[in-house]
Amino acid sequence: MLSLETLTVEINGLPAALSGTKLVQMSDFHYDGDRLPTKLLARAIGLANEAEPDLVLLTGDFVTDEPDPIHELVKHLKHLQSRAGIYAVLGNHDMYYPETKPEVMAALNKIGIKVLWNEVAYPLGSELALVGMPDFWSREFNPALVMDKLATELPRIILSHQPDSAQVMRKWRVDLQLSGHTHGGQIWLPKICPLPAWLDTLRRIIPKPLHPFVPYLKRRCHRVVKHWEWAQGFHQVGENYLYVNRGLGSYWPGRLFCPPEVTVITLVQRH
Repeated sequence: MLSLETLTVEINGLPAALSGTKLVQMSDFHYDGDRLPTKLLARAIGLANEAEPDLVLLTGDFVTDEPDPIHELVKHLKHLQSRAGIYAVLGNHDMYYPETKPEVMAALNKIGIKVLWNEVAYPLGSELALVGMPDFWSREFNPALVMDKLATELPRIILSHQPDSAQVMRKWRVDLQLSGHTHGGQIWLPKICPLPAWLDTLRRIIPKPLHPFVPYLKRRCHRVVKHWEWAQGFHQVGENYLYVNRGLGSYWPGRLFCPPEVTVITLVQRH
């Protein structure tokens, strides 16, 4: 079942004219005919449009490996509506093959979705920066290229696919980092943690012949991120703030206590 998550984030120095700005975040589509049902995608786009956002922000993994599905995906994404535009960053799966990145970027740009790659944009005016990072595992991930150019007093929103990058980003002011990548862990043990955080332990205590029957145990899902404590939701990282979207697509065996999400974020002045 698709979940609509809402939160309000206070921003130091946010101009009064931008207080109440509404962002919609969507992430981790993995659109390949298997991991994201078309009906779920249509419902997600409908929820995004119903929010009447000022900006729509997409945080990566549009495809899983082959780039071809992006051409079908953009037929759906072109129905997204936003007052000031739609911006995106790429995820690790969007660079799976050498040809994947340019094909995904071109398809998104063709329908008016601006992909930021070590770039700063100002869709809401010069008093709020929107920064898009390459994927954390990319050789081109180098925040200093853009962050060192921003005045320290300038509020900024950071798009970075992988939440682990928030640890590196502590060197700079980050009013809000939007990430995805983890799928929220997909299987969440209530009041404990996402299942992948336990995989090292499970691998040691479960007999090897049984490994194929335990979800994720054959995959190295525990290595998807280092900070599984940031697998989903809102977090403070040092003086910075991070929100991790659970994404829309899913790997086998699916989700438990971890529904796919569309996120609506309202920015307000911090007093």
